[in-house]
Amino acid sequence: MQLRLAGITKESVVDGPGIRVVIYAQGCPHRCPGCQNPKTHDPSGGRLFCVDEVIQMVRRVPIAQGVTFSGGEPFVQAEAFAKLGHMLKSHGLDIITYTGYAWQDLVNSPSEAWHDLLSLSSLLIDGPFHENERDLSLAFRGSRNQRIIDVGASLQRNEPVVVSDRFDSRKKA
Repeated sequence: MQLRLAGITKESVVDGPGIRVVIYAQGCPHRCPGCQNPKTHDPSGGRLFCVDEVIQMVRRVPIAQGVTFSGGEPFVQAEAFAKLGHMLKSHGLDIITYTGYAWQDLVNSPSEAWHDLLSLSSLLIDGPFHENERDLSLAFRGSRNQRIIDVGASLQRNEPVVVSDRFDSRKKA
């Protein structure tokens, strides 16, 4: 299976807690004004990678504590990202997923691939970037409308469990 990616960052501390490998999906239907990754919007940009090739790249970063799926929009390629996520979790890595979709859009989707990718994620940062709500003081987000959601707790309670404050207070300390 292949993924169309805009790129991979081997060591990041701004895309989730700990040291993370960030995998940038290529293609985004949201095209948020002011997006920090506008080159990821074109669905035919970037380049194709085999899932196994990405796994090998991630495994070459022994200090990585987890992997972040960013974009572009990972849910556009949900089946391939879910396959990648299953393989990464089998290597003991946690998954964080960024999406321009809202939690409700994902859980109410008829797409099994969307549900699979969502359920693999420890945390979800949801919502489109809103330029008029840009806030550089927020942990792991670009605008105030975006939420950090504990996926496991949310799926159990059948409602989004927002944990943004936990990360924001850590950053200020």
